[in-house]
Amino acid sequence: MTLLDCQVVGNKILIQNNRLFLAFVVIFIDMEKHLIVQKYGGSSVANIDRIKNVASRIAKYKKQGHKIVVIVSALGDTTDELLELAGQITDKPSDRELDMLISTGEQVSVALLAMALHKIGIGAISFTGPQVGIITDRTHTKAKILKISADRIKEQVEKGKVVIVAGFQGMNADQEITTLGRGGSDLTAVAIATTLNADMCEIYTDVEGVYTADPRIVKDARKLSVISYEEMLELASLGAQVMQARSMEVAKKYSVPLHIRSSFSYKEGTIISKEVKAMEDVLVSGVTANKGEAKVTICDVPDRPGIAAKIFTDIAEHDINVDMIIQNISRRGYTDLSFTVPISELNKTKDVMARIVKSVKAKGVVYNNEIAKVSIVGVGMKTHSGVAAKMFGALASKKINIDMISTSEIKISCVINKKYADESVKVLHKVFGLSKER
Repeated sequence: MTLLDCQVVGNKILIQNNRLFLAFVVIFIDMEKHLIVQKYGGSSVANIDRIKNVASRIAKYKKQGHKIVVIVSALGDTTDELLELAGQITDKPSDRELDMLISTGEQVSVALLAMALHKIGIGAISFTGPQVGIITDRTHTKAKILKISADRIKEQVEKGKVVIVAGFQGMNADQEITTLGRGGSDLTAVAIATTLNADMCEIYTDVEGVYTADPRIVKDARKLSVISYEEMLELASLGAQVMQARSMEVAKKYSVPLHIRSSFSYKEGTIISKEVKAMEDVLVSGVTANKGEAKVTICDVPDRPGIAAKIFTDIAEHDINVDMIIQNISRRGYTDLSFTVPISELNKTKDVMARIVKSVKAKGVVYNNEIAKVSIVGVGMKTHSGVAAKMFGALASKKINIDMISTSEIKISCVINKKYADESVKVLHKVFGLSKER
C-alpha cells in the first residue's frame, strides 16, 4: 500500500492510500497496554449464556494486560418490561418513581457480569452510577450528566480489577436517582471514557457496525468501515438505533475514539472518527426512517410577533423535544404552525398544548402519529449540488407525498406517511448507490 497521507493521533495511526480512504484502522504503534472502555447493550447480556460470552471476551482483553472498564445495560428487554409494569399501575407515573423503577435493571446485569468474571478467575467489581460519582441535573428520565468523579473507578483499575458500571443512571444534587434517557448506557460509556482519557471506547451491540440502512429493511445494506462524528450524530438523532444521539455529541466534542462492533463475533466493526477530506467523495453515507415521531399542528394561530416564542418557550419548560418546525403563509392575520415531537412525549405534549391553545387564542390543535421521518446523511452534501432534487425525485417516482422538509449541511429529512417508510428507505438506498463498495 502506498502511503500518501499518514496522520498520527496520540498512539494511533490513521492511514489513507492513493484511491480509497481506508477505515480509520486503529493500529497501536507500540506494545504498551491500554485503558479500554467497553459498553455492552441489552442484547449482548440478554441471558446467562450471553453474560458468560461477554465475560469470556473481557477476560481475553484482560489477559493481554489491558485495563478494562465495562458499562452494561439492563438484560434484554428488562427496561421495557419494567415500563409495562408501571403502565399497569397508572398511565401517568411520576418521572421520579419511573427512575427508581427502571434504574434497577442495570444493577442486576452488573452484578451478574461480575459474578461471571469471578467464576473464570478474573478480578472484578460492580458499581451503580451514583457509586462512581455520576452526577446529573435534576431532570428525571432524561437527565444530563454534569460531572463524573471516577475516583473509585481509577482506584479499582489500579488494583488490577475489571470495573463494571451500571449504564443509564446517575444521581442529582438532591441524591435522587436519575436516568439518562433511551440508550443512556452509550452516554455513560462515552462520558466515562472522556473522564478517564481512555485509549478506546468500544460499543458492543447485536450488529457488526454501522450500516448504510437498517439491514432488516434493506437486504443489501453495507457495513461502513468508517463514519464521521457529524454523520453518526445525524444518523443517531434521525432514528438509527446504533448509538444514542447525546452520546455522539459528547464523543464529537471530546474526540473520543469509538469502535462500534458485535459482541457475537471478533470482526472489525465501524470506526467513528473526525471528518477527513476523502469522506467528501461519498455523497450519502446512510438512510434512516424514524417511525417514532408525531406531528402537532396548531390551527389558526394569530400571526403577530412573539407568539411562536411563547409557544415554544412553554413547550421547552416541560422538557419536550421539538424537532421539525414549519409555519404556513399567513392568511388574514392567522397561520398554522406544525412541529414534530417523539411519540413517547405525545401525551405530555397534548396536556401542554391544551393550555397553550387557550393562551394564544388559536382555533385548535391536530395530532397525527401516522408519520415517519425519512432522511439521508452524508458529509459529501457539503460540496455536491442536486442531492435534494435527487431525493425528492426518488420519492416522487414511488408516488410518496412529502409533508414536511428539514435540511442541514449534511442531511435532508422528509416527513411522509408512516406506511411508506420502508419503501422510501429502499428506493433512496438504491438511487444513491449505497449497496456498492467504496
